[in-house]
Amino acid sequence: MSSRRPIYINAAAVTKRCEDSQAAAVTKFHQSLPSYSPTPLVSFPELAAELGVRAVFVKDESNRFGLPSFKVLGASWGCFRAVAQQLGLPPTASLDEVSTGAKASVITLVAATEGNHGRAVAFMARLLGIDAQIFVPRSMDERTRGFIAGEGACVVVSPGCYDQAVFEASNRANKLPGALLIQDTAFEGYESVPAWIVEGYTTLMNEAEQQVAQLGLTTSVMVTPVGVGSLAHAVVRHCKSRKTPVSVVVVEPDSAPCLSKSLHAGKSITVETSFTIMDGMNCGTVSTTAWPDLQRLVDACVTVSSYESHEAVQFLTSKSVPAGPCGGASLAALRRLAAEPSASPLLHKDSVVVLLSTEGARKYSMPRDVSVEDVVGLTQVLTQINSSNPTLSVSDGVGESEIADYLSAWFSHRDIECHRVEPVAGRPSIVGILRGTGGGKSLMFNGHIDTVSLSSYEADPLSGALGVKDGQEVVFGRGSLDMKGGVAAALAALSSIKASGQIPRGDIIIAAVSDEEDASQGTQDILAAGWRADAAVVAEPTMKTIATAHKGFVWVEVDVLGVAAHGSDPSAGVDAILHAGWFLRALDQYQAKLPADDLLGQASMHCGLIRGGEEPSSYPGKCTVTVEFRTVPAQTEESILSDIIAMLQDITLENPHFQYAAPRVTMSRPTQKLAKDHPLVEKAVECGASIFGSKPVVQSVPFWCDAALLGQAEIPSIVFGPSGAGLHSKEEWVEVESLKEMEKVFTRLAQDFCN
Repeated sequence: MSSRRPIYINAAAVTKRCEDSQAAAVTKFHQSLPSYSPTPLVSFPELAAELGVRAVFVKDESNRFGLPSFKVLGASWGCFRAVAQQLGLPPTASLDEVSTGAKASVITLVAATEGNHGRAVAFMARLLGIDAQIFVPRSMDERTRGFIAGEGACVVVSPGCYDQAVFEASNRANKLPGALLIQDTAFEGYESVPAWIVEGYTTLMNEAEQQVAQLGLTTSVMVTPVGVGSLAHAVVRHCKSRKTPVSVVVVEPDSAPCLSKSLHAGKSITVETSFTIMDGMNCGTVSTTAWPDLQRLVDACVTVSSYESHEAVQFLTSKSVPAGPCGGASLAALRRLAAEPSASPLLHKDSVVVLLSTEGARKYSMPRDVSVEDVVGLTQVLTQINSSNPTLSVSDGVGESEIADYLSAWFSHRDIECHRVEPVAGRPSIVGILRGTGGGKSLMFNGHIDTVSLSSYEADPLSGALGVKDGQEVVFGRGSLDMKGGVAAALAALSSIKASGQIPRGDIIIAAVSDEEDASQGTQDILAAGWRADAAVVAEPTMKTIATAHKGFVWVEVDVLGVAAHGSDPSAGVDAILHAGWFLRALDQYQAKLPADDLLGQASMHCGLIRGGEEPSSYPGKCTVTVEFRTVPAQTEESILSDIIAMLQDITLENPHFQYAAPRVTMSRPTQKLAKDHPLVEKAVECGASIFGSKPVVQSVPFWCDAALLGQAEIPSIVFGPSGAGLHSKEEWVEVESLKEMEKVFTRLAQDFCN
């Protein structure tokens, strides 16, 4: 059983009907535009044979009036009707009449876009000889912005997503004299223009219908992409108005499933979208005018991943159809639908399928496969993504954006709720939640997605390759052990639980956090955002032991003060570095008195940094000593500062010339300590024993990790993860068998604890 989002099937749609649309005026208008010609309908007999249907055709919209998309059909008619109405001209007016009136009235067209709609509006503005202002989301690449600007439009970059760009475009149109909003998204009080845009798309369906008929066939299924729903609205109205109704399959990105979510919910809802290569379909809200008809008339709604769209693009390209990712989405949906038993009434030996390939070829970033569910494959994929920490890896650190995008898409592919937490741009954390049925305890799996520098790795740090080390099958690569393997084990466990259908009563949360290798900002960010659980497992590599405790740490800086002077003038200078020796000697005596803990042992300290002086020929005016304390629960920032201040005061009694500035804490992290008889520990031991064949050791660990921050937030936490070697070194690997075992342990632990 798959864990991915189910296909929506509306069996009642087969009986639904729609009034015949009057498309003659629209088609006549399009035929009057320069360089009009019907776009090709391409037959794919091999694909039809593979899928067991009579015929498969692709309506290739890669070149429509010189633009690489069908969008110009709707945008041109919407612009024409809106301007004509503004001028008081009838819909039968000529293009020249409308252009002359528009230029005399100083009309400006305003729109928001993910790409092709805005370019089409800009094209129409140029044709009419008037201005256009096109609002785009900040995520739009420079190349696409350039295409829009190349049509003569003013491009305005919104700081937010597509929906924010729509909001800003609407505000601009309301405030700018002579401005007309040309948007394919309908909302309250704005329905006419979106309706005209929908009408404009009927030319496409009429062409396809005539082209299929010329081959002696009748379309039985049409597959169309969905963005805000305008094209899909035109498709269902056309298909359900035929004498023999045509079934309609709609497709959305996994990461922007506004129609799918709405259909499953039975009401129109807005969703938060995330990265997809299907830019023109990256919309979070269905057009209000489209929603009622889509809810009633759509036969099936499918969501696909960027990787599935990419594979479809490659196939179409190999058959000389130059498709972009939105164009490939229809083929991706057909392939998925054909593999779904519930879709058999739609696809059978007599089916004639028309796929709408809605955009031409374009550049896009290569997506990764989010269908991967096994723990080893996931470890490989995550390891292959560069997520080196930029505050540690100054020369090559890229941050966590790419791996966060992948995880968002991975969760979305499975219809698992996920949230991006990114108070600092470029340093995102991802929180995924499998909601429980109610009444159980929640369990968080916490794991960091950043790694240390790649430059210290001898071979390919991003290989994620399988190999053998010391007789064990392993996955190689930077971060494979620390700690993408642990994150992968938690993801695989979550997927397994969802696929089984045995959802526990409590929530299972995966917090994939940024920046643990430096300042642990990611875990602090998710805690500040309010994420909590009844318990947590930090999947750091503990070699399958259970860690319940580790020391904290405190960094303290002390400035020992001198007087700067020329080296030839000892009467004027006071040597701060020399005086720092008094402080260092006192520290050496102090460390023997540090407190001890029954589990963690004695606290420790060392001088990690010392900085002072400008050049050999001058007396240094200041010497700064940085001391790191590895702490036990008996110590606090306050107690450590108090001890150091007392130490400094004692030195001044012995040496009246010794001077210092007030010591300061520059970094502090708490200790972690959970009782060995805590229910979480006991349950983890029980689950580990059932998989390993013997009880895992319960112990403390010498390193610090985010479990302490979770514990400080009153979330009981353990550290428990896979085996391997090479953390932060020239070669790193995680053992495959331990990955598989940890997936099973996490699966059982989540099911038991959350129930």
